[in-house]
Amino acid sequence: MNWLQRLTPPGIQKIFGKRDTPDNLWVKCPVSGEAVFRKDLEASLHVTPAGHHMRIGPDLRFKYTFDGHWTEVSLPDVIKDPLKFKDDKSYSSRIAAARKKTGRQDAIAIGVGAIQGLETTVLVHDFSFMGGSLGMGAGEGFLKACETAVEKRTPLVAFTAAGGARMQEGALSLMQMPRTTLGVNRLSEHKLPYIVVLTDPTTGGVTASYAMLGDVHLAEPGALIGFAGPRVIEQTLREKLPEGFQRSEYLLEKGMVDKVVARNRLPVVLGNLMRTLLKRPAASANTPKLANTG
Repeated sequence: MNWLQRLTPPGIQKIFGKRDTPDNLWVKCPVSGEAVFRKDLEASLHVTPAGHHMRIGPDLRFKYTFDGHWTEVSLPDVIKDPLKFKDDKSYSSRIAAARKKTGRQDAIAIGVGAIQGLETTVLVHDFSFMGGSLGMGAGEGFLKACETAVEKRTPLVAFTAAGGARMQEGALSLMQMPRTTLGVNRLSEHKLPYIVVLTDPTTGGVTASYAMLGDVHLAEPGALIGFAGPRVIEQTLREKLPEGFQRSEYLLEKGMVDKVVARNRLPVVLGNLMRTLLKRPAASANTPKLANTG
């Protein structure tokens, strides 16, 4: 205690004492390093002033995409730890920790609601759940989303964000790649649009399967999209990669992405695309034009 504190009555110290500040009041932009006030970040749909699109989970993705209301679809149950895999931790303990952290069953969430007045099934990867990795649970979740779209006669929109196949499930994880392809084929058979929105990051086995099988491929600005990561490619080729390699804008230039769309414009673009593919009339003047900012 310094001399000023000793001379100041306790009641006065309490009034003018240091106030606690929440640790999460400010968020650092990964691109510019700028500290952004959290409420301002939420108001901008988690896009920083520098234009960086922060990673978001299913809850916010549904909120920003649907017109206002949606219903979540439960995922099918799968075997929890088919190979009894263990490295420094058991796979079952990793799954338990991911479920506790996210409050979700696996790396995929499914919602059904209206986008620009058009009923749509939406699938969202949760990157915070073991890197959004593709395992049996996510594979069954994707197939469930396809089944839901067929049953309700809706388009399917998939927001991808994944680090690839889930290594703890070995070949069972890799088997989800052809299985999800069959789900996409079923949508095609029923003439239902399948639109993929590639978000940061979309890599590995997800890129090598259903992330690149859409009727239309959109991408958020600056998203990392590829199979192997840039560091692995540079180490293999022993060459410096071009500026912006594997980013949305680079892939748009090379023809792998149809359009790069800012987050607040996605609902409008998705609505127009789905109505075009379904040969439906344009949205009415009363249809919401921007994402729900809550």
